[in-house]
Amino acid sequence: MTSTSDKKGEPVVLHGKREELYYFAYGSDMNTKQIQERCSSPKAIGVAKLPDYRIAFFGETKIWDSGLETVLEDPGHNVWGVIYALSSADRQGLDLWQDARLDGAGANFHYPVVLTDTEGVTRTVLLYKKDRTDQPQLPSQEYLDFIAEGAAEHNLPAEYIEELRTMASKKARYPVPHRKKGAEFLMLHSCTDCEG
Repeated sequence: MTSTSDKKGEPVVLHGKREELYYFAYGSDMNTKQIQERCSSPKAIGVAKLPDYRIAFFGETKIWDSGLETVLEDPGHNVWGVIYALSSADRQGLDLWQDARLDGAGANFHYPVVLTDTEGVTRTVLLYKKDRTDQPQLPSQEYLDFIAEGAAEHNLPAEYIEELRTMASKKARYPVPHRKKGAEFLMLHSCTDCEG
């Protein structure tokens, strides 16, 4: 079976396989430089809001000396983000970065939602959501600034960018981002360090 995207923005299906995945990035993956480091051919195709959720931080990343973002249900609030079209190979790589495992043992899990972007196109998208949200952690101000930079790159609403910049935060205890690159990084650190 071969088909292409319809008016509702459904993923491309070729020979019975989904060749594209729509990913809703609401945190550090909004930053173009980061998503390009993690994926071979990410394509930003829209901006959307996730209604009745708010961004929150749990766990930790040594890269940013920070809690890591997730979304929590919160009626009346919105989380804005960027919709990317990804290949299946990019999705697998992103799963590694986000520590999302098929057996459910990772720090994040796949969370599908239906969103309508600012152009009126409705898509089923995947976002990453944290598995454990029992002990909130403050994000570092540096990490919030990095997230807000990505939001500004994609022209998210100014009031939302300001909300990100002024959330409760802490100063990183050391120069950030603190990261090693490539395979060396992935072999030396647990996947909870991959996020961020």
